[in-house]
Amino acid sequence: MALSVWLGFLVASILIAVSPGPGAAASMSAGLRFGYGGALRVIGGLQCALTIQVTVVALGLGALLTASAYAFDVIRYVGAVYLVWLGFQKWRAPAEAFDAGATPIRPGGLFIEGLLVNLTNPKAIVFIAALVPHFIDPAKPQWPQFVIIVLTMCGIDTIVMSGYALLASRARGWLRNPRLMKAQNRLFGGIFVGAGALLATSGGQ
Repeated sequence: MALSVWLGFLVASILIAVSPGPGAAASMSAGLRFGYGGALRVIGGLQCALTIQVTVVALGLGALLTASAYAFDVIRYVGAVYLVWLGFQKWRAPAEAFDAGATPIRPGGLFIEGLLVNLTNPKAIVFIAALVPHFIDPAKPQWPQFVIIVLTMCGIDTIVMSGYALLASRARGWLRNPRLMKAQNRLFGGIFVGAGALLATSGGQ
């Protein structure tokens, strides 16, 4: 994978990770209740699920590329449209305050809870399928590129989820402020729309 492509994917991974979702909610909930040690087990489960999801996407995209390069391009453009749609949904999302009690986590099953949070989120694998093809070079070996993608996504997500867990107890006011949550929704909604538009017009690798 070219350095410029990897840097682009690195930026995309950071934007994805810092946009609050079920994984962030689980990490913050565990951090508030059990400290960073408990949250780290949840984060480990999240990364295991993420690895499984990227592997599923990799197998599907590899088979698709072998069958038809044209179909691969179609998937790329559909993915770009999905990102734009997701951005509009995020922009219009209600300003709901975060509730640490909304994600029940038991001390004895933190890893499993983290694993299930990502595995039972159908949007996660759809999002990965929409994003990953834009950073894969069909002319080069597939699996080394997917390994780089997995390591990058998991590394960034671990850092960001750790930050959420460590700062959760100090950010209770922000997490419960509807106006700030609305501003966050607008910010990340705009980022997703811009990213989808950019990917749609950037062409293939």
